[in-house]
Amino acid sequence: MTDNDSTRRRFLQTAVGASAISVAGCIGGDDVDPDEDDPLEDGDDADDADADDDAPEPDDDDEPDEDAEYHVDSGTSAGGTMDVGLAFEAAVAEVSDTVSYSTIESPGYVGTTYRMAEGAVDAGFIDTNTMNKAINNMDMFEEDPVDIVPYQGFLAFPYGIYVMALDDTGIETFDDLAGANVYPAEPGYSTRATTLEVWEQEPTADVYEEMNIVDMDVADAPGAMEEGQIDAAIAYGTPGVGNTGWVVEYDARVDVHYVEHTDALVESIEQFPGAGLTIYDDDPGETFGWDQDIEADEIVTWDLNTTLAFHPETPEEAVYELTRVAGEHGDTVRDSERRFTPEGPEDLIVGALEDYPWHPGAAEYYQDEGVWEDDWIVGDPDEEYN
Repeated sequence: MTDNDSTRRRFLQTAVGASAISVAGCIGGDDVDPDEDDPLEDGDDADDADADDDAPEPDDDDEPDEDAEYHVDSGTSAGGTMDVGLAFEAAVAEVSDTVSYSTIESPGYVGTTYRMAEGAVDAGFIDTNTMNKAINNMDMFEEDPVDIVPYQGFLAFPYGIYVMALDDTGIETFDDLAGANVYPAEPGYSTRATTLEVWEQEPTADVYEEMNIVDMDVADAPGAMEEGQIDAAIAYGTPGVGNTGWVVEYDARVDVHYVEHTDALVESIEQFPGAGLTIYDDDPGETFGWDQDIEADEIVTWDLNTTLAFHPETPEEAVYELTRVAGEHGDTVRDSERRFTPEGPEDLIVGALEDYPWHPGAAEYYQDEGVWEDDWIVGDPDEEYN
């Protein structure tokens, strides 16, 4: 179920994460290093100004709880991702008697997908755009496909992405971006890849083809905006928590306003399976933490949804328990990391992919909680889905 319900107005305060989980003894195999140049590698975490400096350091040598029925090793990439992984670890330790959970360092979304397919990990935080590509053998997975796709588990966070233009550029709506110098974030960022893939959909492809796409590091972008080298740039952040670091910086250095969405942009978002659609109509400037008036009563975002996905052979009981912790104890996770904010079972399924298998353990939890849709697919490890 892609989150294309344009009437959904309530935003989720959600977590930033890209982690990997493994149940000890469940899956064998060596830990295979992914391609370091994966275009969807989770570089976004590196510049996340919202990272919790007080979060505890990961301990690769943590001993599993011998009283727990299942032990889960959870890998996360650095920065905000690690903070969320450690916060979830603390919550599981506090509220679960059946699963013990340890956090170790892991690569980003694409790397985690490959590692899971090789059996090195039993689960991981992976964005739905990467999952969609994996199941359809697209992009990096066209030349190097995975034999096993990760099953859907639950939403961890969305990055809400939208466009801002500098004042005095004459850019008011999305159509005005044709011919403009547009910065869609740093090459290699997941937010950039998702953005360009949304824009190249019909009916916005003609506007996208006329944009002058700017390539540079995010650290250089605020200065380039001050110098007039960039007319418009994407912005993104965790709703209810704030924008990511480099966007916060250009908020402080230049005057910008929201680029009004068009019906065509909404249509492109709706038909792109790798991103969700959300409308914010309750003080969107405050929702994303802007320090200036962005001149918008309503904004539309395309969402990079990151989910905790699971290997098909991960025990159903362990997945059920982790999903239960996420659905019923989000407040406990937020005690350590406020960006993890799903507040109930119904929040865990926001942004899910259509026609994509769910892990049986997660599916059972959603069925028990009455949020399961009859047309959803329960994954079968004996079936191939790509």
